[in-house]
Amino acid sequence: MTEKIVNKDKIKFFKGSSNRIIELQKNNGSITWFKEGVFDAWNHLESVMALNLLGYKKEKDLGFDYLKNYQLKDGSWYGQLGSTVEFDEDSGAFTGEESDAGSLIRDTNFAAYIATASWHDYLVNKSKEDLIKLWPTIFNAINFVIGNQSLEGEIRWAAKDESAPNDDALITGCCSIYKSLISAIKCAKILDINVDEWKQSLEKLGYAIKNKPELFDRTWDSKQRFSMDWYYPVLCGLISKQDAKEKLFSKWETFVVDGVGCKCVEDQPWVTIAETAELAIALKKIGENKLAKEMISYTHQWRDDEGAYWMGRQYELEVFWPKERPPWTSAAVILAYDAIYELSNGSSLFLDDLL
Repeated sequence: MTEKIVNKDKIKFFKGSSNRIIELQKNNGSITWFKEGVFDAWNHLESVMALNLLGYKKEKDLGFDYLKNYQLKDGSWYGQLGSTVEFDEDSGAFTGEESDAGSLIRDTNFAAYIATASWHDYLVNKSKEDLIKLWPTIFNAINFVIGNQSLEGEIRWAAKDESAPNDDALITGCCSIYKSLISAIKCAKILDINVDEWKQSLEKLGYAIKNKPELFDRTWDSKQRFSMDWYYPVLCGLISKQDAKEKLFSKWETFVVDGVGCKCVEDQPWVTIAETAELAIALKKIGENKLAKEMISYTHQWRDDEGAYWMGRQYELEVFWPKERPPWTSAAVILAYDAIYELSNGSSLFLDDLL
């Protein structure tokens, strides 16, 4: 039933979700996690892409303009980590404001995502003129990212700052960067620009992720308990279809709760709606279409009365946790529905990795 409704009128079906995203977009174009909440370029761009495929051109352009206007000289953006935000134990809602959300960092994955969103914009709107306008921002961001790549191939999670002293790399972050590099190279191809250095960085990064696990999580606890480390190599095109199937199904019972969704971490009774949506795309990518549709259908029950998606569900206590509706959660669901049901010209974004 949901499939028929979405295919018939995606704007109406996602009205509550798009309203929530637009509600949190400031006059300068930035989209924060919650009102007066933290900002990071990755989740901002996730939201911009969702608005784009639904036809909200004014808001999409405003979102891109924000990044053009606020990009730092080194090609990065200052961002904040949502994990630093405090929330009320009783209500489950975030309590922090921007000034209390921890130090600003220059995250490499956050910066790289401009390429993915720009390629998505080209797929949706087929505007070479808009891509030309975005190119300087893409170029500077990607050069910032590969400037943080080691000789071994992994990419530092954030540029070295007082607030980011650890010289370390994340599997999930590097997988996302890998996908963004593919998108950046595709953008360059449309504009007939040589980016051989980026192609070399892509090759080195892919090899490191697949063959050098010792390069990751060197200075902090392993992130393998997080579901994103499990499915992101599949989502971002690093693994062949057969190997990807083996990888996903080897830990299916560890991370998937039937009828509920995908856990954020393996040892907590907590599913997160964005992870559930991304897993659905990964399943579509490896040809598991029925499972992909089933997975994305789980998210429908986790909408508020207006149609925006809650961040997570603690299924043993049967409560939403945190009791927040960040824009990027709704955006992840919208992008997943697009990948699975081909709602826009951008539906191939996460499915096509061919250069």
